[in-house]
Amino acid sequence: MQAIRDVLREGLGRSLRPLSDEDRLAAAWVVACGPALAARAEILGLDEDRVLHVRVLQPGWREQFAQMRLTLADDLRKIAGVRLQTIHFEGQGSSRERERAAPAAKSMRPAAVARRKER
Repeated sequence: MQAIRDVLREGLGRSLRPLSDEDRLAAAWVVACGPALAARAEILGLDEDRVLHVRVLQPGWREQFAQMRLTLADDLRKIAGVRLQTIHFEGQGSSRERERAAPAAKSMRPAAVARRKER
């Protein structure tokens, strides 16, 4: 079963090549997490330091994502073919999380910042 999964991931990676790094990571997110887990978070953007910022949408799931950080980052690198340092998970809407996210937003590419402000 793992061999089939690897073949599908490689095929997805090849099909994502024309996209931006951020779009490739967003497309790879569901494959790396699985649909049930992926639905509990959304990608906010990739900053200049190659840190992927992800908002966890449901309370209590942030710790689950944090425990999977290394595995998810490795899978996203493999699937999307993107240089990625780590993943930063933030909670939904707390003022503390907004304060932490502010420095990251300053260093994100303009498209990521625009998408982030729309939400």
